[in-house]
Amino acid sequence: MYTLYSMQRSGNCYKVRLALAQLRIPCNLIEVDILKGESRTPDFLAKNPNGRVPLLEVAPGRYLPESNAILWYIAWSTPLVPDDPIDRAEALQWMFFEQHSLEPNIGAAWFWLTLVKGGRELQSHAFEGWMEHGYGALSVMEKHLETHRYFVADRYTIADIALYAYTHVAHECDYDLTSFPAVRAWLKRVAAEPGYVRMDYREQEPAIAE
Repeated sequence: MYTLYSMQRSGNCYKVRLALAQLRIPCNLIEVDILKGESRTPDFLAKNPNGRVPLLEVAPGRYLPESNAILWYIAWSTPLVPDDPIDRAEALQWMFFEQHSLEPNIGAAWFWLTLVKGGRELQSHAFEGWMEHGYGALSVMEKHLETHRYFVADRYTIADIALYAYTHVAHECDYDLTSFPAVRAWLKRVAAEPGYVRMDYREQEPAIAE
């Protein structure tokens, strides 16, 4: 059984938990509170020197970091990854887009504005940039979704999971999705997918971080 080191209210961790739930893959969940420094302990850094979650233990003593790499690993031979090589490349394209254009802006805004006490004041210098570039990413997604129901292969894939995680909470950190009707419709489609779980869903009480 896999062991996932995860933080409940992390969008990057939610991607992995959502995919595991939809694929019905059992997993031992260990909660790591990065706000309390639990990802910076010597024990955790021995597992992932980058000091971040999610982190998946794929075999005893072997650890895989980075949310989208984990998505690709667990979903490789499942319906969540397309069979066609071009479709697979397009899935990677959107996952790279998510990490380059969406997560550093909407993800950063959500983290600082919703999780960190006083985060708005601490990051006031960055807020305008997050808004500008985050809306730019949403515009790219909107344009694509105006003519596609999903991002790749006309069906739900890990590309949708990657993009959904922070987009679906964008309204919690000052983004107004009113002018993005295609994005809003896509969010509803994703939430209607079989096996969908919310970010705050807990199948079982997580273990305590080591």
